[in-house]
Amino acid sequence: MASGPASFSDIGKNAKDLLTKDYNFDHKFTLSLLSSTGLGLTATGLKRDQFFLGDISTLYKSGNTTVDVKVDTYSNVSTKVTVSDILPTTKAAINFKIPDHKSGKLDVQYLHPHAAIDSSIGLNPTPILELSAAIGSKDLSLGGEVGFDTASASFTKFNAGIGLNKLDYSAAILLTDRGQALKASYIHLVNPVNGTAVAAEMTHRFSTKENSFTIGSSHALDPLTVVKTRFSDNGKVAMLCQREWRPKSLVTFSAEYDSKANNVAPKFGLALALKP
Repeated sequence: MASGPASFSDIGKNAKDLLTKDYNFDHKFTLSLLSSTGLGLTATGLKRDQFFLGDISTLYKSGNTTVDVKVDTYSNVSTKVTVSDILPTTKAAINFKIPDHKSGKLDVQYLHPHAAIDSSIGLNPTPILELSAAIGSKDLSLGGEVGFDTASASFTKFNAGIGLNKLDYSAAILLTDRGQALKASYIHLVNPVNGTAVAAEMTHRFSTKENSFTIGSSHALDPLTVVKTRFSDNGKVAMLCQREWRPKSLVTFSAEYDSKANNVAPKFGLALALKP
């Protein structure tokens, strides 16, 4: 719901998207074809040595049901069936892979004006159970997530966080890696007219007392062209240029250079999305 809090996984998402979304390297190529009837085709390739690794996926939407089928280089088939509004404000999805009969998983999401709950259970005799919840409003939310492996009777994850969202800025603080790291992120919309925004993310690891940070920016050169930049404390510098050359058809070029590794060539990536 628009008036309720987003899912726990969305806390800090705005800053993360500016810093990471649409960046791709290692000569990766993505081609997406989407039709107005709800049927889509996506092909992704990655050249490594003398091999070309990739996958092909099809997406079909009909009413409140979405079916996504993906086939990778090794002929593994992944299928996801999502059904919305089985109950009011509830969405359910079933995931499974072929030939891995133990990979089945059921996800259920429930949205409430003051809460958002996501749950997941593996469809096998010793499943992994996951649960996340967020309470609050669309402006301020507090939440956490936990994962439990019934096979080993151990927790696979337990994280918590708080997020603040306003029209021109968002901030979040997350306790991640099972309480071993503290992450803070912030994004600010500097100029709503040209979409100029800046973001920063800092991480502190309690076990090693190490600190790391990443800063980035996004700017619209014109209504159809967006340029993004990113810099990390490890010396890696990245840039991205995305052009909408026809409605909902995008071409994205990105590059990354490691200033601390002079003998390593820069990485490049190209993605192309087409819609008839």
